[in-house]
Amino acid sequence: MDSLEICAGAGGQALGLACAGFHHVALVENDKSACETLRYNRPEWNVLEEDLLQFDGRPYKGIDLLAGGVPCQPFSNAGQQMGKEDERDLFPEAIRLAEETQPKVIMLENVRGLLDKKFEEYRNYILSRFNELGYVGEWHLVQAAGYGVAQLRPRSILVVLKPEIEPYFSWPTPFETKAPTVGEALADLMAEDGWENAKNWAREAKTIGPTIVGGSKKHGGADLGPTRAKKQWAALGVDGKGVANEPPQPGFEGMPRLTNQMVARLQGFPDSWHFRGKKTPAYRQIGNAFPPPVAEALGIQIKKAIHASEKALKDNEKALENSEKKEVLIKLGD
Repeated sequence: MDSLEICAGAGGQALGLACAGFHHVALVENDKSACETLRYNRPEWNVLEEDLLQFDGRPYKGIDLLAGGVPCQPFSNAGQQMGKEDERDLFPEAIRLAEETQPKVIMLENVRGLLDKKFEEYRNYILSRFNELGYVGEWHLVQAAGYGVAQLRPRSILVVLKPEIEPYFSWPTPFETKAPTVGEALADLMAEDGWENAKNWAREAKTIGPTIVGGSKKHGGADLGPTRAKKQWAALGVDGKGVANEPPQPGFEGMPRLTNQMVARLQGFPDSWHFRGKKTPAYRQIGNAFPPPVAEALGIQIKKAIHASEKALKDNEKALENSEKKEVLIKLGD
């Protein structure tokens, strides 16, 4: 099935959807480093480095899925939560592209803050605009930890579908097994350069991590979030005031910092996925990403719904054809 990815970032959602069986006809992203990451990891992908405001979706009319993680800063609790007044709000562009491409399904991901009471009117407006375009669906809260991600990362997800597909869609069921703890997820990377205390550290880092905050070009650097998040990381034995260039070395004492590779693993990226650019731009790509395992779980459900709808249509057509043949035979018999 074909998908068009907008605000593709470093490819978390795109990778997950590809694992679910979607072929990306194009991935639109305006950040140079993120585009380099996409091209480096998947040279065969059609990566378009351009402003979404200028992007024309009409050549992609009739795709199966329009998906994207539009900028979260307008709705994040870590920011000023300016919502639709924030110049970075791109929900209007997603609506425009839905009208231009007329996909079977649309999936948009954002931060948990978008589900706050203060944004209820705007959420309803967005949903009403998709209703006007002929789609039905809802907002839903999805916990990334339910899909094997070692991090407390609740996300607001909007899935809207053509009416004939909607009855066959159901939200993915969380995995039966618990997500690994931070210690379980990162023990080998902490010990990679010979740090003697890696096993003890991993034993004490016995819960999933708090939500990783990527920050933006305007605010935030390569650290693990605001003061409250840093305290939560400290309880896990992690210094959240920065990101390390390498794992702790032999003889290291104190709380280690995470490397970008460690943060990426906590986001659900495979170790084989490499991020281009210097440390801070790379960290922002990782921190702002949609965990691939969550995107894969959603993609599988969307794919099932489309297939089920198509099968039902074919079955109905066949039943109608058989009914018409039966009527003809009855008339001939008479």
